[in-house]
Amino acid sequence: MRAVPTWIDKVHDRDKVEQCIYDLAFKPDGSQLIVAAGNRVLVYDTSDGTLIQPLKGHKDTVYCVAYAKDGKRFASGSADKSIIIWTSKLEGILKYTHNDSIQCVAYNPVSHQLASCSSGDFGLWSPEQKSVSKHKVNSKITCCGWTNDGQYLALGMMNGVVSIRNKNGEEKVKIERPGGSSSPIWSIAWNPSKDWWKWMPFCEGEDDEAVDVDSSMPEPLCLVIDTAYSQSCMENINSCWSVSLRDEHNDILAVADWGQKLSFYQLSGKQIGKDRTLTYDPCCVSYFSKGEYIVMGGSDKQASLYTKDGVRLGTIGEQSSWVWTCRVKPDSNYVVLGCQDGTIAFFQLIFSTVHGLYKDRYAYRDSMTDVIVQHLITEQKVRIKCRELVKKIAIYRNRLAIQLPEKILIYELYSDDSSDMHYRIKEKICRKFECNLLVVCSQHIILCQEKRLQCLSFTSIKEKEWLMESLIRYIKVIGGPPGREGLLVGLKNGAVSMTDRQTYSTHKLLANLLVFIQEPNANSVAWNTQCEDMLCFSGSGYLNIKASNFPVHQQKLQGFVVGYNGSKIFCLHVYSMSAVEVPQSAPMYQYLERRMFKEAYQIACLGVTDSDWRDLATEALEGLDFDTSKKAFIRVRDLRYLELINSIEERKKRGESDTELFLADVYAYQGKFHEAARLYKRTGLDSRALSMYTDLRMFEYAKEFVGAADPKNTRMLMSKQADWAKNSKEPRAAAQMYLTAGEHLKAIDIIGEHGWVDMLIDIARKLDKAEREPLAKCAAYFQKLKHHGYASETYSKMGDLQALVHLHVEARHWDEAFALVEKHAQFKDDVYVPYAQWLAENDRFEEAQKAFHKAGRQSEAVKVLEQLTHNAVVESRFNDAAYYYWMLSMQCLDIARGTKEEMLKKFKRFQHLAELYHVYHSIQRYTDEPFSSHMPETLFNISRYLLHNLTKDVPLGISKVNTLYALAKQSRTLGAFKLARHAYEKLQELHVPSRFQESMDLGSLTVRSKPYHDNEDLIPMCYRCSTNNPLLNSQGSVCINCKQPFIYSASSYEVLPLVQFYLDKGIGDEEAVSLIDLEVPCIDRKAARWQEMSSGESQSLKLDDGTEDTEEDPFMAKLSFEQGGSDFVPVVVSRSVLRSMSRRDVLIKRWPKPLQWEYYRSLLPDVSITMCPSCFQMFHSEDYELLVLQHNCCPYCRRPIDEPN
Repeated sequence: MRAVPTWIDKVHDRDKVEQCIYDLAFKPDGSQLIVAAGNRVLVYDTSDGTLIQPLKGHKDTVYCVAYAKDGKRFASGSADKSIIIWTSKLEGILKYTHNDSIQCVAYNPVSHQLASCSSGDFGLWSPEQKSVSKHKVNSKITCCGWTNDGQYLALGMMNGVVSIRNKNGEEKVKIERPGGSSSPIWSIAWNPSKDWWKWMPFCEGEDDEAVDVDSSMPEPLCLVIDTAYSQSCMENINSCWSVSLRDEHNDILAVADWGQKLSFYQLSGKQIGKDRTLTYDPCCVSYFSKGEYIVMGGSDKQASLYTKDGVRLGTIGEQSSWVWTCRVKPDSNYVVLGCQDGTIAFFQLIFSTVHGLYKDRYAYRDSMTDVIVQHLITEQKVRIKCRELVKKIAIYRNRLAIQLPEKILIYELYSDDSSDMHYRIKEKICRKFECNLLVVCSQHIILCQEKRLQCLSFTSIKEKEWLMESLIRYIKVIGGPPGREGLLVGLKNGAVSMTDRQTYSTHKLLANLLVFIQEPNANSVAWNTQCEDMLCFSGSGYLNIKASNFPVHQQKLQGFVVGYNGSKIFCLHVYSMSAVEVPQSAPMYQYLERRMFKEAYQIACLGVTDSDWRDLATEALEGLDFDTSKKAFIRVRDLRYLELINSIEERKKRGESDTELFLADVYAYQGKFHEAARLYKRTGLDSRALSMYTDLRMFEYAKEFVGAADPKNTRMLMSKQADWAKNSKEPRAAAQMYLTAGEHLKAIDIIGEHGWVDMLIDIARKLDKAEREPLAKCAAYFQKLKHHGYASETYSKMGDLQALVHLHVEARHWDEAFALVEKHAQFKDDVYVPYAQWLAENDRFEEAQKAFHKAGRQSEAVKVLEQLTHNAVVESRFNDAAYYYWMLSMQCLDIARGTKEEMLKKFKRFQHLAELYHVYHSIQRYTDEPFSSHMPETLFNISRYLLHNLTKDVPLGISKVNTLYALAKQSRTLGAFKLARHAYEKLQELHVPSRFQESMDLGSLTVRSKPYHDNEDLIPMCYRCSTNNPLLNSQGSVCINCKQPFIYSASSYEVLPLVQFYLDKGIGDEEAVSLIDLEVPCIDRKAARWQEMSSGESQSLKLDDGTEDTEEDPFMAKLSFEQGGSDFVPVVVSRSVLRSMSRRDVLIKRWPKPLQWEYYRSLLPDVSITMCPSCFQMFHSEDYELLVLQHNCCPYCRRPIDEPN
């Protein structure tokens, strides 16, 4: 640091008496300087020290001046107890007074409120106020200052107290200095930096062991220099850090007292660090604009420069009297001093750059006492706080040397990692050295003082000394083994010396260097550390890069070149070091022009763009330098060219050596097809050239290359051109080309895929019937395009009857298929089986059954219906399940015509299941749906019928709970309370769904209050023996007396007045029907037995007990049976009984073979009964007619009403 005087002036009054300079103030833009001298206010031009104007207004000595932050006004305070407000045009606009002399004034930097302090009070004034608010104090105020945000005012007092007040004058914080009134506070200043915590130390330790982290760095690193001290240091850092975060403001106050101490405080009143001892009485403290330095002056008759944390750096200017005031020009390095003898001295401070560079590590001085080590590649930075003036810096490999005023510190890296930035102290040399240059090696330091070089060990032992012939201007360590490194020494006379610990030699290199570079404006030169043939030099704002003996490449650059590593050039501009990324494209292309591929590759490795790498790879490939080309293509990850190079290398290993062929392949890959074709032809590989053209769809060039002599190649070209047209989405042209080339299959594929039926049928008709494969493909496309007529024509042309049958079946053209089957019976299965399946899928089961029979696939027919039936049951479609079971039973019966016992058993089982599901359909609808279409009597009968038939296994899907629940409810409704109670008791033995539980419990309770008997109107009667049967019969649906099975109506499930009878032996069905149809009048036997007799006045009837040969009526035979126990005796009728029957009283179930017909007689001829001719179910005629009208078919077998019997 050097202080250069800019101008000096000395102030006298009219009598030539020296006037003490008590205070100074800069205009915020720095153009003017306000001076308090005697009883006048002087205004100077800061550029040359010219006095602009003296201002008169005070009657006594002016002690203080202050300028507002906005630059519109300034104030002066005097011993005459008055304050004058001046405008920037140097006009006085306001004056007010205090009761004592004015000691200091300060403008609020935000609100521009003026604080004026006297010996006994202080006042606050602002332009919008009419009066000045004043506040008494108990001690003389000597200095004052506002915080950066203008919220608080600090007052320094004669009694050693600093009082911090808010904008209303209320005291918030009180700082008492240890010396009390014996150490009056003479000057205070707030650090103008908002980030004061970056500048102040976090902890106190030995000077060279301070640790700090620079928050401005992209990746802050904490460096612990002394491991024994690290733990306590980090605790202090954490403590101070938490305090700073808790503090309300980021302001720091510097306090100078006449106890010769400099101290720093936070706004909260907490002291930061320890007191700094001074050797003089301080009169003034002033910060630089950014808060990085402090200027202080006082009784030592000089101004000194300090760091922001109070470390003295040097003297600014020595004077002949006390320095009462000093100020720093805003945003500059200019300092002005005001002295006791009236001297005003204006200085410029020049801060020299102290730095060191080794490869990609750059160390430089910051804030005069800190060293920042910057990694120029990773941009990492680390700060080392030394707490003393850093004089010299040297860096080499893992060593860092820092020279302080009284010692030299040697640091080393923690590890050998190239990106490691953690330094620790290795050695301390506690001696004062005077040197011009400093260099550090692995085990030594080199000191340079004018012509002398000294080599010292880290323990301060001098091991070697050299005396040069001229002044030393430059030293650099050029490497070598540890402890024996070589030095490059540059002398003023142009000589360059090479030296190590054993040898010393001098070479005159200056002339040769100038001849080599031929650049008189070069001010700095650097060789590339990664390439010996490259260097760069800077000068006149340009950067010049030179490779080998090629011309210089030039680009703009500000600063000095200090290093060149790979593609990075390290440039020092003003005080900052930056790494400039310089693509090495220009020198690489210079090597390429001379086909020096390996050298060009070395240059490219330093750093070029991807396009440069590709150019290098391409040039090397064309130059057949496959090794260099391969490396370059790997860089750009071009797998295509790498595959080419690998294939060429493999061919070379197999013995191929034709370079023209290799070059032809390269040209083909690069798109230079004509050059490649010429080379292929020259090497005799015409086919490869032809393949290249066809693969590239260059058919015209291919035709030119081939000529018209070779028809085989011409057809091949046509085929490939067709392939190209197909891929180019020109299918019609491609199809025509394929036809021309004779490739019918490919043409048919294209035509068929696009649905061009006209072209397809034209091809099919032109093809010979022997060409079966193209014809079959045509037919397949016709079939796919739904043109079955053309497909049929094509198959017929081929004579492929089986394919024709499959065509008709797939198209559902059953008539054509049946016609073919009539002529060719071997295709019966191919037609009828899919036909039957199609019918079954369309619910045409009767037709499906016939089709299955025709195909001889009875088992498949049964399986299909069984699956449909199972699905209906699972889906709770019980009505459909009943219908499907009936259909199954009829199919089984049809199959059983061959007297298959197994099918007859299935028939009976399916008939039974059909009836059960038909009945349960009503129960399920009643329990699951909110409304029912059935009368209570019908549901009652249905439930009883179902329970009578559920004595054994319960079929899938049928719920006994639902059946008992329906029976219980309908029994209670109809008055069958005994039966209802029985049903509820049965329900309690079963698992009942929760939805029925409440209703069941309630019904079970209420039915117990009813009489324990059933309504007599509900009790069924046997029409054969006239016996009343219980509502629930343990023997099933038969009479408990005569065991005659009951016949039920298939709608209401009431017992019909029907009795089944059997024919006597020898009577066939045909004869029986003919006898019944005779309808011979029967004799009234009852009438014949009674004879009327009259005698006189009386009349009498006589029962004729004659022994006439009259046949007893078999239907009345059971009327005399006693109740219970007898076996069932069927009714067998003779011819005479058959003749006596009326045709309208007899119902016949005409079952097909092998079943026998079933005969039923109605015992109540007046009751009209209808039997379905298809399913043989019995109904009351009225019920049947109503159901048929509703469904247009039989409710049981779904036979349409218009279908003939």
